[in-house]
Amino acid sequence: NFGMPFLSWITGWHTSRDLNNMRVSAETFLIIVSLCSKAASTSGFSNNFAANTFGARSEQVFQCLRGGTSLGSLAVEEAISTANLELLSEKGRSCLTQLIEQDDGSQKHVYCDWPEPGTDDEGKRKLADQLAALDDSYPGGLSAYLNKAKVLLKESAEGVNPFSDFEARIPEGESLSFDKEGTMSFTEAEDLGKSVLGDTVFVLVAGGLGERLGYSGIKLSLETNLCSNECYLELYVKYIQAMQKMVTRETGRNVKIPLVIMTSGDTDPLTRQILKDNNNFGFDEDQIQIVMQDKVAALRDGNAGLALDEDNRWKIQTKPHGHGDVHHLLFREGLVDKWDKDGKKYVVFLQDTNALVINSVIPTLGVSVKKGFHMNSICIPRLAGEAAGAITRLEHISDPSKSLTINVEYNQLDPLLRTQGDCKGDVADETGFSPFPGNANNLVLEMKAYAKTLRGEDQGVVVEFVNPKYKDESRTVFKKPTRLECMMQDIPKLYQKEMGDQANIGFTMFDRWFTFSPAKNALEAGIEAVEKGSTAPGTMSSAESDKYIQNQRKLKYAGMEVPVTTENDLVVVGGIPVTPGPRVYLGSSFAITQEELISKISSGKISKRSSLVLNGNGITIKDMDLDGALVINACDGADVVIDGLEVKNKGWNLLEIPDGANVPETVSIRGYTMDKMETAEYNIENPGSYIIGKDGLCKKL
Repeated sequence: NFGMPFLSWITGWHTSRDLNNMRVSAETFLIIVSLCSKAASTSGFSNNFAANTFGARSEQVFQCLRGGTSLGSLAVEEAISTANLELLSEKGRSCLTQLIEQDDGSQKHVYCDWPEPGTDDEGKRKLADQLAALDDSYPGGLSAYLNKAKVLLKESAEGVNPFSDFEARIPEGESLSFDKEGTMSFTEAEDLGKSVLGDTVFVLVAGGLGERLGYSGIKLSLETNLCSNECYLELYVKYIQAMQKMVTRETGRNVKIPLVIMTSGDTDPLTRQILKDNNNFGFDEDQIQIVMQDKVAALRDGNAGLALDEDNRWKIQTKPHGHGDVHHLLFREGLVDKWDKDGKKYVVFLQDTNALVINSVIPTLGVSVKKGFHMNSICIPRLAGEAAGAITRLEHISDPSKSLTINVEYNQLDPLLRTQGDCKGDVADETGFSPFPGNANNLVLEMKAYAKTLRGEDQGVVVEFVNPKYKDESRTVFKKPTRLECMMQDIPKLYQKEMGDQANIGFTMFDRWFTFSPAKNALEAGIEAVEKGSTAPGTMSSAESDKYIQNQRKLKYAGMEVPVTTENDLVVVGGIPVTPGPRVYLGSSFAITQEELISKISSGKISKRSSLVLNGNGITIKDMDLDGALVINACDGADVVIDGLEVKNKGWNLLEIPDGANVPETVSIRGYTMDKMETAEYNIENPGSYIIGKDGLCKKL
């Protein structure tokens, strides 16, 4: 019924337009042929008509109508010579052919105008093989990636608001405080959290290099502090080891808590090397597993054209896809199914350079147990308008089944809030903070619901977004190539799809000093931020300082006389405000819960200029007077009582690096070094009972 009118229209159309001279995709050409075919068979579709209508393509039309060949093959033959195709590997040829067959013209720069065989043949092979690799690495293949990109880029150019059908509400959660009252007892949260420690697994998201910090290596290798020189990866491993030992002490169970590290092509070799060089920091070989994420193709324009390397016509630019890949990788490698089968109950996701977060893992697990949360985001109080995402309950205006609790980025939250209620936007409440908790981007997921969600249709591929930087207000040309991105905290969209309103998603909020001080910015960027009024520059030096301040507060809470640094006490070293001291480092082996800490500290005094390092579960401080530097390392099985110890020495000082000094990156990113002039150090390497008294001698009892 439609073919005859269409054929009549196309017959008139050919007099003014020549299909052969227009950029018509294979799909469009096929539609025209298909619509004409039945009408042609009943209306004397002649060679003359075909020649007039389709010009040079008339014979191709007849071939397609007769079923002698496919239109896709014809499109490929027009685009690239058979001789060039024969140069390629089977996979490369197949992928390039598919790209051409499905192209609407956006990818012509990739496959058109190839020189004849004999010129750049190796480059042609590499390009085709790269296309095949990109096709293999993305769920659904390269065509799925490009099709998603076209939709998202179109929405971005049109300024589509993804939350236009939602209203923002405060989500359900708990606020915990280490040294004050919260909505739930800190002790209760830790006790409940300890009950599931042996059935918990950890995932460390570590796909990035330290370039933003001014460091060319992996961020996991950076020292968290200069007192103990413990790197980030060692910190996380020792924390998990301390959890294992706690489970054994309290339940008698010998457990191995698995750790998975997600790397990228940039970080994978270096991550494996640091583990090898340090014997996995004490972990068994089968306790750590590495999964590597792939990069995705960069896109040059709003039509999702693949971006070729500026210096190499035979190479496609690639970019990181984002840490949202972690969910699909865990599913693809069969890890979540294994954990579920083994009876694991929770999986904890950590970022790579936030040393403070380990304090909040156990109480957050406890909140998840009490509230039955399938997903629990670790959060901090958020300043109104702060450039940080917020955990938000999005209520759909007309369809409650589409409502969900999820992270909303700050640049989306304010416009959304300006469309509802008092229309004031992202403003503070009576507490001085935004009522929406700030997302610290560390997650605790309940295993059963997580496994069920990953086994769904999307297999852990979280909803993606695109964030192109446009050259001008026309929103058509990019400043630089973009790509599809994904974030691990967006998995609630999959929970909603697989579990509907049964998904229970919430948050646990802690004081910022207790859980959040990431190292993410170069020293120069941090100095600039401080000059503009920032109190959170996010440098290695500020992260180190915040770790010391956190431990000051812990010791003071436990009963020790310790000066706690306030904002007014900070001193500028290397351009960044840091604590003047004391510099306190409490190793994970010393205490990982509030209860443990209180049981090990009775009294004592530490001066502002002092430095203290404690490593060992058996250390107990009854009384101590420290004015200088003290290090105590006690092995497993060594019970060491500090009773009346007095230490006074030159201690440790920070030394600023002179301008223009030739120092390693690991030094320059802090802006200072530590001069360890004099130290009282005790290393107890044999199990047993010991006492260190006023005379400073370590005596075995």
